[in-house]
Amino acid sequence: MNRLAALLALSALVLPTAAGCTQSLRTGDAGGPSATVALLLPERKASRYEAGDQPYFAQKLSELCPGCEVDYRNAEQSAATQLRQAREALAAGAKVLVLTPVDSVAAGEIVAAAKAKDVPVISYDRLVLRTAVDYYVSFDNAKVGSLQAAALLQALGAKAAAGEILWINGSPTDNNATLFKQGAHAGLDGKVRVAAESDTAEWNPDNAGAWVARTLPALRGRTIVGVYAANDGTAGAAIAAMKAAGLPQVPVTGQDAETAALQRILVGDQYMTVYKAIRTEAETAAVLAADLVRGKRPAAPATVDNGAGRVPSILLDPVTVTRDTIASTVVKDGFVTPGALCAGAYAEACRAAGIA
Repeated sequence: MNRLAALLALSALVLPTAAGCTQSLRTGDAGGPSATVALLLPERKASRYEAGDQPYFAQKLSELCPGCEVDYRNAEQSAATQLRQAREALAAGAKVLVLTPVDSVAAGEIVAAAKAKDVPVISYDRLVLRTAVDYYVSFDNAKVGSLQAAALLQALGAKAAAGEILWINGSPTDNNATLFKQGAHAGLDGKVRVAAESDTAEWNPDNAGAWVARTLPALRGRTIVGVYAANDGTAGAAIAAMKAAGLPQVPVTGQDAETAALQRILVGDQYMTVYKAIRTEAETAAVLAADLVRGKRPAAPATVDNGAGRVPSILLDPVTVTRDTIASTVVKDGFVTPGALCAGAYAEACRAAGIA
């Protein structure tokens, strides 16, 4: 069993932040190849990229390729910045690009620049569209939407027929957001009535909160029984806007298992989130990157059509998290510690949920 297969076998059981836009993390050279791998991440609004993806990727690559350097850059939600960063990384000698695109279509220009230098590209977490890439590492993103839909229906019960929901999607330039939306609509269409629906530019919670605040006055007199929110950032913004409007607590979905979202779940402000084992995802990408540095092209277990052909793909399973399963999922996996989750006002809620 090769390294990639071994890591995937383990993942079946799975359930220091950079201060600037660019950070270079050099590992000790204990023999083997010496190369630079560029890690190009899209934004900081979601805490996962800085707190999880970047350090997990760097640590795993260091283990597998001690002579390798990670050239980490964050695009701060700008496709133009990401293109510039990619060109800079390529000019500096990057031998592999690991890319989470800000804009899934515009990122084709980054891939073209890499291909011109014979540099392989791993499309990480989000799929680059309409341009051939070497690998895609992510989660089953349509399933994320399906899990959110199923959880919201369970939370609503008979109320699903008694009122309407607000619907908050992610960024229209992110292919993952399209897949979340597709999965959610497949599970909810015909079962709930949607009072209003909106995409969230740049996944920015401020944009989501402003939309909810603008929309609620037009819905006065109508009963809002729930909120489909594509991720935890938009969920938190919706909850805050509804509280400010004096509306009662309703079930709200989410994604990413951010600590703040888990705390909202503990106290009943948010109903669920979707946990994606970021460490496994980042380490899988690091395994691929180390193989590509060595000139190896391991087989992938699946392919995904990105509009330019079938991309060799590794799709991990997302997991629903509710108050009843926080302890057995994200806490058990070490994704969040009880100390961080249960601090201050959340101590009693943690004890009630069986989190020591």
